[in-house]
Amino acid sequence: MHLAVFGGTFDPPHNGHLALCLFARELLEIDKIIISVSNNPFKLHGRQVVDRHRKRMAELLSFEINLTGADSEVSGWELIKRHPSYTVDLMRHLHRCYPSDRLTLLLGEDSFRELPLWKEPEILFSLCDDIVVFRRASEAEITLTSDTKESIKFIDFACEISSTELRKLVSAGQSISLLTPHSVNRYITEHALYR
Repeated sequence: MHLAVFGGTFDPPHNGHLALCLFARELLEIDKIIISVSNNPFKLHGRQVVDRHRKRMAELLSFEINLTGADSEVSGWELIKRHPSYTVDLMRHLHRCYPSDRLTLLLGEDSFRELPLWKEPEILFSLCDDIVVFRRASEAEITLTSDTKESIKFIDFACEISSTELRKLVSAGQSISLLTPHSVNRYITEHALYR
């Protein structure tokens, strides 16, 4: 089975996340997408809502993905740890859970550019069959070392939506109904998040 791992804070999930997952499923022939809600050590100060809300919104994102026929599930493993989580630890965990399956890590370009700052980036490459980076077509080429070049695939993916911008819009009383899945937008409204 070919599994894709898509991690993030999902604070909140938006249509860019949804489109990336659907695009990846079609282009990479993925059997299952695992959405992992993280305690990203780089984003602890920017996070706005409690873990249970982020996990529930990620579940709603997964539900939207599954409406299209894709097989998606949410992992709360990183949240259970109760301290900052690292992608390398998540991939070790998934390797133990799915020892015979192909694992592909899906990354946005911003996350990929931070990769040298990540915990044990060289080990991460050995835990993934592929790392697929969704990059903005307008951005300059990313320089790779010869050690990593063969493990990484790039897909041009222009999406200007960000969770940070959505939080600002909601805080300012503006609608985000066109920028996030309907179920996520409804959840944000019902729980008065980001006000």
